[in-house]
Amino acid sequence: MAEKSTIIMEIRAGVGGEEAALFAGDLLRMYSRYAMNQGWKVEVFSMNKTDIEGMKEAIIEITGEGAYEKLKNEGGVHRVQRIPKTEKSGRVHTSTATVAILFKPSKTEIEIRPQDLRMETCKASGAGGQNVNKRMTAIRIVHIPTGMAVESNSERSLEQNKESALGLLAARMYSEKQKKLEAEIGGARNSQIGSAGREEKIRTYNFPQDRITDHRINKSFHDIENILDGKVEKMFDKIAEELN
Repeated sequence: MAEKSTIIMEIRAGVGGEEAALFAGDLLRMYSRYAMNQGWKVEVFSMNKTDIEGMKEAIIEITGEGAYEKLKNEGGVHRVQRIPKTEKSGRVHTSTATVAILFKPSKTEIEIRPQDLRMETCKASGAGGQNVNKRMTAIRIVHIPTGMAVESNSERSLEQNKESALGLLAARMYSEKQKKLEAEIGGARNSQIGSAGREEKIRTYNFPQDRITDHRINKSFHDIENILDGKVEKMFDKIAEELN
């Protein structure tokens, strides 16, 4: 049986404006539904939505048996080619979104001293209704020695958001630590997401041809709609077979 693990996934819209934000939302749905189908726990740390149901950024935590092993290869730039909802002439556009996978360490692996933290509270802007938005429930934490800053705005209570933000901070600090120790191996956050340029892709989602191509293993998969609905096992298994 695979070991239970916790990862933090960061999904951000890249090149392509509103279409990139819509694609980032599609990736969030794909990973969330896959995780729930696996029986894993999914928690949203923060989310920044756009006006037309897109998403500029989302940070989620996924916990379950084998979560890290099954999702560790998803970090990188994902490219989509399709006709945007806002495109009247029917032209295919190319946009990107970035995914970063951070392993969440135990408290003994990363020590965060309270005296090294500066905390700021503000009104939550996420879902939850007017009562939530009237209270100072969102939090921003700055790790003073490194200048690293994290935010959490999704939970109803300040304590829940504080716990989420500290978990995210620990994951990012662990990633930086691993990056220094294993610079040539990769897997650190910055090497995964690059600058979100179209040329730094690990995978292309081509809607007109109903084809998803993973460029690291040079193999393609079909049935985009079902894959984006979380049915990714066949694709993930093949990528793991080739890369691990």
